Amino acid sequence: MASPPLTERPMRADARRNRERVLDAALHCFASDGLEAQIDDIASRAKVGVGTVYRHFPTKDALIEAIADDYFARQTEAAGAALEVEDPWKAFSGYVRRASDILGEYRALTQVLSDRPEVMGAAAFRAAEKLGFFDILTTLIDRAKEAGGLREDFRIEDIPLIMCSLGSLQTRKGEYTSWRRMREIVLDGLRAPGFGALPDEPVPAFRGKRLSGTPRRAG
Repeated sequence: MASPPLTERPMRADARRNRERVLDAALHCFASDGLEAQIDDIASRAKVGVGTVYRHFPTKDALIEAIADDYFARQTEAAGAALEVEDPWKAFSGYVRRASDILGEYRALTQVLSDRPEVMGAAAFRAAEKLGFFDILTTLIDRAKEAGGLREDFRIEDIPLIMCSLGSLQTRKGEYTSWRRMREIVLDGLRAPGFGALPDEPVPAFRGKRLSGTPRRAG
């Protein structure tokens, strides 16, 4: 089910239900047809009129942005839930598992991430500003490092690197589709102390900005 929009404006229950139906339908249509998916097809799948779609999302771009906002709202919820786990490594690794499971439900965003990364970047920063997404991730990372579970050279910018890599496997068909196996290989490689230094610092996930609350550097 779609998360509430990142907005302060209240919405009637029936309008919220229609919005959620449109978002769910759009996820399916974009996953199937990519960014070429038609609004008419989305409305048909949602069982609402085209006018209802446009009342909530005046343009296709607005609909794509809403899907990205919904995705990061769910990511924030998952990160917040992970903070309730007492063991810091289990909290961090549990978040990575849950986050990648959520990503698998949003395969519609794969083309957006590839062709229009600025859309995903903007949604991530909205979640950081309004929901505290980056601060929660920073806390998960710091706790895991301080407990000796997570390697010291891990950075918050490494999280989107991991998600992008797993996402590329999630959309493949046939060979090399065992993304859950790869996830465990990645997590095993993140355990402290690590068997070798990582080759370089990660490029900031979103051009022109660094993620706020970046964990302190080792040493």
